[in-house]
Amino acid sequence: MATAAFDGQALGNRNRGTMTNGIATTRLQSIDALRGFVMVIMLLDHVRETFFLHLQVGDPVDARTVMPALFFTRTLTTICAPVFVALTGLSAWLYGQKHSRAEVSDFLLKRGVFLLFLEGSFVSFAWSAKFPPQTIWLQVIWAIGISMICLAGAVHLSRRVIIALGLAIVYGHNLLDGIVLAPGDRFFVPWALLHQRAAFDFAGITFKTTYPVLPWIGVILLGYGIGPWFAKGADAVARRRRLVAIGSGLIVGFVLLRALNLYGDRPWHDAGTPLRTAISFLALTKYPPSLLYLMPTLGIGALLLAAFERYAASRLIPPLATFGGAPMFYYLLHLYLLRALYLIAFALWGPTHGPLFALGNLGWIWACYAVLLVVLYPPTRWFAGVKQRRRDIWWLKYL
Repeated sequence: MATAAFDGQALGNRNRGTMTNGIATTRLQSIDALRGFVMVIMLLDHVRETFFLHLQVGDPVDARTVMPALFFTRTLTTICAPVFVALTGLSAWLYGQKHSRAEVSDFLLKRGVFLLFLEGSFVSFAWSAKFPPQTIWLQVIWAIGISMICLAGAVHLSRRVIIALGLAIVYGHNLLDGIVLAPGDRFFVPWALLHQRAAFDFAGITFKTTYPVLPWIGVILLGYGIGPWFAKGADAVARRRRLVAIGSGLIVGFVLLRALNLYGDRPWHDAGTPLRTAISFLALTKYPPSLLYLMPTLGIGALLLAAFERYAASRLIPPLATFGGAPMFYYLLHLYLLRALYLIAFALWGPTHGPLFALGNLGWIWACYAVLLVVLYPPTRWFAGVKQRRRDIWWLKYL
């Protein structure tokens, strides 16, 4: 569901300006722009989940029955969470260039706990139809929070060990798919939090582990591991070449491994027509993210990061960097704006598809998305500016 939540600038890139004042370096502009890009794409998925829920998509989707336009709209947004979590790790490394390991660890721990609080309060309130919510979905904010807490400990390890752990988790976690526990089994709740999408009750509230955290821990470790490529004074050409090589390798590797149908996700199949067979090939498991889900999304993210740095003079970069400069503010703002719009629409027109108010055409989802993107830009730009001007306000770094 939700796909972004972390302000990488809050992790310490405060020694620089933003695109709006023109003094940021291209290596850091590209990070803000990529972060902003995934925030922009994320909005589309959340508009869909607000006003098109009468046609839900499974995980992975059923290639035989899904509306192709709905599938590709959904697939477009799959890049968001993996790239955002990887950028979280990268931002942590950049923060460490101005702070000790102990300070990095301390901030990651505090930030992670803060994100857990947000997931269980403001974010859950925005998604729930009831107050207080009877169900809490442990989604991307939760996953990033737990991943940051784990990274708080991992930063004391060597870079080689961190990368090795990240690779082992990302490439090996699907070996654990056969371990499925049922409610009442010993370790069911920890396993649901770690690797198995499930639900459990605690203190009268139902918790649903939409984002089991194990693969995301691997992703944040790998994001941290590539940090030295972005060190001040590092060879920009060499950095872009590495990003292009890794991005291309991940995408090619995905195609080859997916074609073999042996490991990394549920098998694809001949769905009757070339289009639906292609959908089956691209229908990947997000909850938790499979290896084959992570390979192309992180690969595309690496290619985009190289491209945003290479073409930093493009007019697209400043607005993207603005969205990337205050993503937590943008994230919370868009959730409550969507909730308010839904309640207004329901009050005016009532249920239109079963018990839900929903738009009947996917084209309207795209139209609403375009309008909301324009509406959300000015307040996000304003808040990003406030963060830059008022660095003396300590709590702003958490938003």
